[in-house]
Amino acid sequence: MAAARDFVADAERVVVLSGAGISTDSGIPDFRGPQGLWTKNPAAEKASDISHYLNDPEVRAAAWQARLHTPAWQAQPNDGHRAVVELEDRGSLHAVVTQNIDGLHQRAGNHPDKVIEVHGTIWFSRCWDCNDRREMDDTLERVRAGEEDPSCLLCGGILKSDTISFGQSLVPEVIERAMRVSEECDLLLAVGSTLSVFPAANCVPVAKATGARVVIVNGQQTSMDRHADQLLHGAIGEILPALIG
Repeated sequence: MAAARDFVADAERVVVLSGAGISTDSGIPDFRGPQGLWTKNPAAEKASDISHYLNDPEVRAAAWQARLHTPAWQAQPNDGHRAVVELEDRGSLHAVVTQNIDGLHQRAGNHPDKVIEVHGTIWFSRCWDCNDRREMDDTLERVRAGEEDPSCLLCGGILKSDTISFGQSLVPEVIERAMRVSEECDLLLAVGSTLSVFPAANCVPVAKATGARVVIVNGQQTSMDRHADQLLHGAIGEILPALIG
């Protein structure tokens, strides 16, 4: 911890790469952890596959019902998110590259321009056909009113959350920016990610290759531990404030 704290204190351009583990203290389950959503219910992963979603109206109807009841709507930022805001307040945060879709970094106080959401956001819906984008709550009101599988109001196409599903192409400009800030940082702080989902996980070796130090904070081993200058295993909501504060 002492060595990692020194890394943070010395850094001028920190990139935080965050995964689902930073949001578990906010009541949002991760996916692949011991109590993860897909670990406990493998069938739930089906709705995250774009081919199943587009081709099966029953999968879409179930997904809309799940969206109504996701804990993310009531979730509040936790001490881990607030620690990342502290980095921005002191002027050393270069960017947050997040694999999360919950928007909690912004709600905690990070400027939206600092946050790169590589997998999109649940706070908007988007039409698969015409790309129309609207606030998610407007679409969920239609589900509450009885529409099982609401279609696009402009073209009648299939609606989904503005997130990246398995089998769906990532937005090239977003990934390019994530890689660019990783090349520019002098410290890469990977938090709450198994670092097994690409291309986001590539931020770690990209940063390392350009001379940045790498600190990994997670509850368990990750696929990128070999790149770490310091590894901190434990509760993220406890470690991050101690690391940054």
